[in-house]
Amino acid sequence: MVVRPTEISDILRQQIENYGSRMVVTNVGYVVEVGDGIATVHGLRDVMASELVEFSNGVMGMAFNLEEDSVGVIILGDYTDIEEGDEVKATGRIAQVPVGPALLGRVVNALGEPIDGKGPIQTDRFRPLERIAPGVVARQNVDTALQTGIKAIDSMIPIGRGQRELIIGDRQTGKTAVALDTIINQRDTGVVSIYVAIGQKQSQVAQIVATLEREGAMENTIVVVASAADPAPLQYLAPYAGCAMGEEVMESGGHALVVYDDLSKHAWAYRQVALLQRRPPGREAYPGDVFYLHSRLLERAARLRDDLGGGSLTALPIIETQGNDVSAYIPTNVISITDGQIYLEPDLFYAGVRPAINAGLSVSRVGGDAQIRAMRQVAGRLRLELAQYRSLAAFAQFGSDLDPATKRQIDRGQRLTEVLKQPQYQPMPVEEQVAIIWVATNGYLDEVPVERVRAFEEQYLDYMRTSKADLLQRIVTEKQLSDEMIEELRKSVEEFKRSMWAGAQAG
Repeated sequence: MVVRPTEISDILRQQIENYGSRMVVTNVGYVVEVGDGIATVHGLRDVMASELVEFSNGVMGMAFNLEEDSVGVIILGDYTDIEEGDEVKATGRIAQVPVGPALLGRVVNALGEPIDGKGPIQTDRFRPLERIAPGVVARQNVDTALQTGIKAIDSMIPIGRGQRELIIGDRQTGKTAVALDTIINQRDTGVVSIYVAIGQKQSQVAQIVATLEREGAMENTIVVVASAADPAPLQYLAPYAGCAMGEEVMESGGHALVVYDDLSKHAWAYRQVALLQRRPPGREAYPGDVFYLHSRLLERAARLRDDLGGGSLTALPIIETQGNDVSAYIPTNVISITDGQIYLEPDLFYAGVRPAINAGLSVSRVGGDAQIRAMRQVAGRLRLELAQYRSLAAFAQFGSDLDPATKRQIDRGQRLTEVLKQPQYQPMPVEEQVAIIWVATNGYLDEVPVERVRAFEEQYLDYMRTSKADLLQRIVTEKQLSDEMIEELRKSVEEFKRSMWAGAQAG
């Protein structure tokens, strides 16, 4: 093989002409101190707030405190292998999570990484964890119902798409159960649900995922987990990750529901991180910006204008109280940010009223705007009758001394309370809710023994599904009760009581 000198010179000339100096500037710092999931880093001169940084062992961190001569970094993973003197590189990326339809049916951690063993998530779309909430001009009125399937809520404390409704109560009063029923009820509505578990036991989260799979709701749900075993920084970031995933749905013109379970543990995690970073403590040792911690999260729930896609993000934050104290620091903060609250009372729970919703202390500031007209027609009377019952219930023990009108009111209230009881994981369609509440408020249960009310309801709804399916369908399509439909409801309940119920009682 003969190599000509001209060929060599041509190749050299070509290489010299194509040579361009490529200089890569990396923002680098060094660990000065590390411990408890926190690192103090010297250097990183141009780092941004909430920017991701990478330690020399591959663990990621997030710039949290930007001080004059150092940066406080919260470590998003195992910090035990990080040592003083280790190199830290800035990535130039603000903390972000993957978003999009690829996450549906998956269980992910606070960074959007899969933890369900089903392989990597195939998506090229990412969103920053923190985002400024939509302004007043970008929003529209909340006037479309987000049906929970729970009679007591849909009738008296309605939730609309784009609303923020707080679920509050002591531990073990059924807060998570209310949220799960709401998620299960969205399985055929096209609403994407995001369940964010903060500081919970992993066994409990596994149980929740199994329940959603069993009820057929998991394929339309994303579960974001920062369990009790995860470091506080991940528990602090988890709600923002879930919110970013919901915002992607909202801004694509869809509807999303996000449940934060629960924000009490979120506040604890933030307090831990802030104290370790030497931020000045305030009331109950929480940092001064703990209100902003939750307001900037919950304000991102909205219903956008039609010209912006008309999508919505509904938030159901959960707060756990201690000893029924709704006037504590974190509960009052979140109550003031949300559009109402569903208060679950331990006394009702232990008395067998489940869901244990105290209709007197619960409120929805959206009100009847978030109900179909048919529900408004029957619910107004229900709330009034229950309020009267509550004011008279204290005298129920003196039954023999009551005048007939008061006794009648107490009897009616007891039956309404029975009607509002509902088994877990059995959300009810709105048309069936309207039918049974109409029956109860119009006195058709007054002769039914209290202990037989649940059986009556079950059999009556079975009868309506089989014999009067067209009437139930008309309630859904027309969304209001005309005089003719009310007459049909009256005839159907009278016919049911005369034939089927009378026969069942006799038998």
